[in-house]
Amino acid sequence: MVMATTDDIYRILQEVTDPEIPVISVVELGIVRDVQIDDEAHVDVFITPTYSGCPAMDVIPVLIRQAIIDAGYLDVAIHSELSPAWTTDWISPEGRKKLKEFGIAPPDLQKSHAPDQVECPHCSSTDTELISFFGSTPCKAAYRCKACLEPFDYFKCH
Repeated sequence: MVMATTDDIYRILQEVTDPEIPVISVVELGIVRDVQIDDEAHVDVFITPTYSGCPAMDVIPVLIRQAIIDAGYLDVAIHSELSPAWTTDWISPEGRKKLKEFGIAPPDLQKSHAPDQVECPHCSSTDTELISFFGSTPCKAAYRCKACLEPFDYFKCH
């Protein structure tokens, strides 16, 4: 039996990426809420879905469990917690940076910008326009930059 520490498990989870956004880990996305390990090496991982009905949330618990098992920790349980509800504020600074580098405008922490002032992840202009409230996935909106003319997704705040 391999004894785990929470740091060990978080290191493993840092390698589990979101199936819809493969550059960001489930930890950076803020989905992983807690890791607990008891004296008998039982690992409990608590996650919060980003959106109700998000198709990735069917796959993410499987990916998390498999990654932990592959690392040698065989007694694993994944628990979904709906309260408190996930918020884009839980995305880590590194996660926000990775979203932008991937071409997705990260959510605004202040949530105070007008819909046409989302910063373009390609050229950093705020001269942008909302094309559709629904982007490539339910958690994103489609935008276009008026400066560089590139389309991009914006991770919706909530």
